[in-house]
Amino acid sequence: MSEKLLVPSIEKRLASFLEVSRRNLKGPWRGDKVRPTITISREFGCEGFPVTEKLQELLEKQTGDDWTVMDKALLEEVAKHHNLSEELLHNLGEKNRFIDDMVSTFSSRWKSDKDYYRLLCKQIVALSEKGNVIIIGRGASILTQDKPHCYHFRMIASQEFKLKSITKRLGIDEDEAEKLIRKKQRQREEFIKDFLNRDVADPTLYHLVFNNAKNPADVIAETISHYVSTRLKR
Repeated sequence: MSEKLLVPSIEKRLASFLEVSRRNLKGPWRGDKVRPTITISREFGCEGFPVTEKLQELLEKQTGDDWTVMDKALLEEVAKHHNLSEELLHNLGEKNRFIDDMVSTFSSRWKSDKDYYRLLCKQIVALSEKGNVIIIGRGASILTQDKPHCYHFRMIASQEFKLKSITKRLGIDEDEAEKLIRKKQRQREEFIKDFLNRDVADPTLYHLVFNNAKNPADVIAETISHYVSTRLKR
């Protein structure tokens, strides 16, 4: 059993990320056009990736721009493909220097978890400033609280829902799923508390909090898309 089964194919997501970079469609902010950033926080066992995949699709149709979904796994995978990325990023010019900065942080210079996360924080902030990005987890909602173009959402669910979700997606029994949920949720909460001294479950951090047990992934994605669109029109 592997938690990686919960995450969409990294190869597919990496290819999508690199293709967006190749086309260089984002560029700098144009005039007064606001390019929002969305952060998604979720309890372990919630359907985070199904929501972000649907949300990405809706936002691209809505805005006519490309959107990128970023999480820790994808950032690390970009680093592993440094040769490919280095050749690609070299030709993108100043408009995508932030990506080059991101890749350059993944090196053997990391000496501790805190050093690692300190660098990751800088890249999360850089990505959020660029806009047109959905950032999953890693304390992004806390790191970007002071940015008016950033919108924060959290997903919660009953234990029963999370158990059914994990047992189905990982093909494990309920006892194993319950232990995994408890372990992973504790790790997430302690991670944010240790590094950022905040409670990731604090509802005041978020624009909206969704009960995944009562709202399926497509409904959550559609609601977020509509909410952000409405706020941008004000």
